[in-house]
Parts: sequence; structure tokens; C-alpha cells
Amino acid sequence: MNKNNKIHFEVSERKILLRTFDVFFVLMALYFTGKSLGLVYLEASTSNFHYAIALVLYLNIIGTVFEMYNLQVASNQYKVLKSSILTASTTVLFYLLTPIFSAELPNNRFQILIFYFTLLLALVLWRTFYVKFLASNRFVQNVILVCEREQVEELILVLENSDPHYRIVAYVNSDRTNNDLFEYHFVQHIGVNDLVSFVNENNLFEIVVASQNTEDITVELYQELLHLLESGTTIREYTQVYEDKTQRIPVQYITRDFYKFFPFNRSNNNQLYLLNVKIMEALICIFGLSFGILLFPFIALGNVVGNRGKLFYTQERVGKNGKVFQILKLRTMIKNAEIKGAVFSGPNDSRITPFGKFLRKTRIDEIPQFINVLKGEMAVIGPRPERPFFVKEIAEIMPFYETRHVIKPGLTGWAQVNYPYGESMDDSLIKLQYDLYYIKHRSIFLDLNIAIKTISTVLFYRGQ
Repeated sequence: MNKNNKIHFEVSERKILLRTFDVFFVLMALYFTGKSLGLVYLEASTSNFHYAIALVLYLNIIGTVFEMYNLQVASNQYKVLKSSILTASTTVLFYLLTPIFSAELPNNRFQILIFYFTLLLALVLWRTFYVKFLASNRFVQNVILVCEREQVEELILVLENSDPHYRIVAYVNSDRTNNDLFEYHFVQHIGVNDLVSFVNENNLFEIVVASQNTEDITVELYQELLHLLESGTTIREYTQVYEDKTQRIPVQYITRDFYKFFPFNRSNNNQLYLLNVKIMEALICIFGLSFGILLFPFIALGNVVGNRGKLFYTQERVGKNGKVFQILKLRTMIKNAEIKGAVFSGPNDSRITPFGKFLRKTRIDEIPQFINVLKGEMAVIGPRPERPFFVKEIAEIMPFYETRHVIKPGLTGWAQVNYPYGESMDDSLIKLQYDLYYIKHRSIFLDLNIAIKTISTVLFYRGQ
């Protein structure tokens, strides 16, 4: 058998690699530029441990905000150039404006310009190299799918869209009742008898078994997979791959195997974690409401001109354990918006006023919900609360939908920062998958990730 001697990296490993080399090239560029040109400010920023740590933290946090570690962005030359410029500019600005944590500003301001352009050039050159020579080749993972013929298109679209370097090159039809040849675009269909020879002749990353009816897999196919497993080929189950790649729970595949996914992460009962969350929520609420008070005169004026009606409104939403509460929001729709009954709101909803659209895009309309958080009805981070009418309607169609209510709903959440506004049942299914992933993997680190991505959502005007 031809062994796979090509080095592959998982999504998390690629993100760590990007962060590591961003820091390495920036620090090296600043150090050697400062050393060769005799620029004390650049040398001090890299040779002093505390200054270097501050710079590294700024670079990583701000880089996350501007999506430097989103693999779809990192693989696109134009998008990564845009992110690099925004990250370098903001990092340098924060570094200059925090003299307690950074090197003392030089008398010669020319050094600041050299500092900025050195940092920017280091990022751009390294990321250009990544796009040209690494992202396009080194990280490609060739995969075989074992699935039913009807699943091929859906599975390929989901997996390849979630990871630009995950490539389905062939599939084996596991449906014993339908063995007709069928090829989807450039994905080759291979027979069970040809599976071992195809693996031997090609540089494959893994085989993914995605059949929903595993009892229908033939003994012949099972024996071939077992032989490949014993020969060192990686074989994984689809739900595991799906969760790793998409960071969602594939609810449509776990009806029979729900015990693998429930109960959820222990963090939901970890008292230390919950105490930390309460403290942070209290601080965030104080800051958020203070910010809202400062904006209030402008919001009130905009409401008079652009909304012409009540500024606030309340609406029933379903909270933890299915308890209904009144959510408080700034009004963004016209009067009598639901005179014909409740319907999903979309991004181009004609009922949303021009000023209301601005409030939604910037998330300003949700500032009053900090009061709901202080009252204990909501959390800062969690699944978005839905209306009772829609909860009942969706729960009748979608398994595990009401599982979202095992924790408090949130101002922002994993679904909100990863998926655009939901307008249909299909969108609700995808958002449910993200919500269940959050509940299962809930942690300080995931909460921090959501908080940073929420900042990106506001800055890039992608609010819902």
C-alpha cells in the first residue's frame, strides 16, 4: 500500500499555525529592522518581555475580530489583504494608546511609521506566502465518502463549504438496493471491489462513513473497510467529521443515537464557570446600559424622525426551561407590523423602518435586553430566544429543538455569529445545530470566541 506521506492539518491546527507564524514574523521583522536601523522603539517592543506580550495579545485578539483566522478569509488573497491592513492598523493604534503596557513613545515620530509599516509588511508577506504556497496545496485533504447515492450532493456541499481544503474525490454507494453508477460533478463513483485499489493508488486523507442506515451496509463493504482500517487508513463516522468541520451538531443524523450527544457539557452544571459568567455578565450589563444612556438622545431623535412611534416595545419569548418572559427591545418595525399574523423576519423585510434597519445592523436595538439579563431572564451569550408561536411550530417538525431551553437564551450566540438571519425552517435547522453545539461545548474559551466575533459582526455592519 502507498502510505500517505503528505502532512495534513486539521482546522484547529491551521488556525494555531496562522496565529503562531503571525506572531513569529511580526516580532522577527520588528526586531531585525530595529537592530539594523538602530531604532530603539522597535527593539524595545520585541526584546522587553512585557511589551512583546502586550503586542502579541493585541495582534491575536484584534486579528480574530477582523477575521484573520477565518480559513475562508485566510485562503483568499483580497480578503486577507483587507484583514491584514485592518489588523495591523488597529493593533498599532492600541499599542500606541496603552503606554502602561507598551514601550515608551520615541521622540522621533518617524520610528512609529517604521513600526507600523514593518508590522504590516510582515503580515502581508507571510499571509501572501500562505495563500500561494500552503493553502492551495499543502492543506488539501482528499476524502472518500461511504454513503447512499441520494446523500452525495448534500454531504459534499456541507463538508467542502465548511473547509476549503476538504475535498471529496470519490464515493462508495452503501445502498445495496441501488447500485447504479452515478457521479456528482467531479466526484467519482467507485464500486466496493475497487475500494482498496483506489485507496492504494491515491493520496487519501481519510474515509468517511455517512450511511444513515448502517445495518444496510453489506458484509462485503464492511470487510473492505475493516481491511483498510487494519492497513492504517483513517476511517471516521460522518457525525464526528461534521461536528469538527462545521462546529454544528448534525441533528438530522442523531435521532437514533441521541445518547451520544446528551446530556450536554458539564459546564452547564459547573458552579465555578457559572459564577464567572454571572460576574462578567454584571460588568457587561453595566457597561452596555451606560453606553445606551450616552446614545439615548441620538436614538430618541432618530426614532422621532425615522420610526415615528413608540421607542420601546415588549414581546413574549421562551426562556430557560420553556418559561415565557417579556423581552425588551427598541422598536425597529412599522406600527401594526403583524396585523396579518406572525411571520419570520428577514434581512430585507419591508416592515423594518430605515432607522430600524440601522439599529438592527449595529445591534443597538438589543441594548435594552441588558435589563432582561440583570433580571435573570436572559444571559449575555446563549441561543437567541424565540417566540412561543414559532417554538411550537418548529418543535413539531424538528427533533431536539426545545433542547435549546436547557440554558438561558442570550443577547448573542454561536448561531448569530456564524450564520445570517434565518427566514425559513431550513435556516432554523442550521441555527439549531449551532445552538446545540454551543450547549454541548460551552466554555469560557467558546464564550470569548463568540464575544470577539460579535464585535466583528458590529464592525462589519452584519447585525440581524
